[in-house]
Amino acid sequence: MENRLDEIKNSAKNTLKEILYPLTAIVVSFLAGAILVYAFGNSPKVAYKALFLGALGDLNKFGETLVTTTTLILTGLSVAFAYKCGLFNIGAEGQFIMGSVAAVWIGWALEGLPPSIHVLLTLIAGALAGGIWAGFVGWLKAKVGSHEVINSIMMNYIALNLSNYLIMTVLNEPGKAFSFEIAPTAKLWRFSQSFEQFKYSRLHIGIIIAIFVALAAYYLLNKTVTGYEIRSVGFNPDASEYGGINVKRNIVLAMLISGLFSGLAGAIHTAGVQYRVNNLFGLTGYGFDGISVALVGNNNPIGVILSALLFGVLQKGGPMMQIEGIPKEVVGIIQGIILLFVASNFVRVMVQRYKENKEIRAQLKKGEVK
Repeated sequence: MENRLDEIKNSAKNTLKEILYPLTAIVVSFLAGAILVYAFGNSPKVAYKALFLGALGDLNKFGETLVTTTTLILTGLSVAFAYKCGLFNIGAEGQFIMGSVAAVWIGWALEGLPPSIHVLLTLIAGALAGGIWAGFVGWLKAKVGSHEVINSIMMNYIALNLSNYLIMTVLNEPGKAFSFEIAPTAKLWRFSQSFEQFKYSRLHIGIIIAIFVALAAYYLLNKTVTGYEIRSVGFNPDASEYGGINVKRNIVLAMLISGLFSGLAGAIHTAGVQYRVNNLFGLTGYGFDGISVALVGNNNPIGVILSALLFGVLQKGGPMMQIEGIPKEVVGIIQGIILLFVASNFVRVMVQRYKENKEIRAQLKKGEVK
């Protein structure tokens, strides 16, 4: 029992260490943003009050923030999971699109099924579509060594144009620039159906699914043999192969699971928010935002949840800042500063230098250094 408790404590401590630097970087970024707002002649207090009231001011606003957070958890998780295997999945955008289209198809074509079965099949279809789309990129990487970044970028645009073709042909609602609406039995349950406080919010049960999936990903990566092998390949593929781990298999598997998360994000967004897919004139942006979420979350599934909430707040609180006279670009600048600090390991370097200087001062006091 004591060994089990020690294991849980060590796991929690390691997780906290992984997300501590990004959290510190976020605080520093908000301070830098405050200085920037002040330099523009505005009040940082007014700006941040508007930001948080716009995103968290009441349950309806909080619900809308969580709608965005739901999608960002899953796309961020997609990028983070692939990175654990040393892969940069920049194709989460295309996988999200394919998941959305597959969800619309199943959600519309299988009308008449019992709600529980129909919703489940809709989400599974979306996840599988994203997984297959990413798995092909992983297969190319493992089979012929082609770089996953180049392949996944191209797959994004193939997904965009393929989805537009399907929406305007087999899935098209006649005379419209969007697909058929999914059947009521394929729609995710919304909180507004039971709680009056959320009646103006589109918050749905997908947020619970997303958090559960993130926790499952954490368990898979840190508590299973498969997760160990994926992380091992990410650390050193040559040493992993020497140790008997099938590197190619794990590359394909990691990309496939990564795509499952993005495809599920598309399916949940379709079944819980839009109920259809529009004729896309450009990429949605959810997959690319997932890269930022994964980076700020330090590619840790728990960190991704917190990071997604942060980006959800920034996205939903921005319009309220604009109402208060704060330029909407300020939110984008704050996001950029956060990414800059995290990507450059600014906080980590500052903390390390502080520790080194502290040790030197201690040694000087003792007379060990002249």
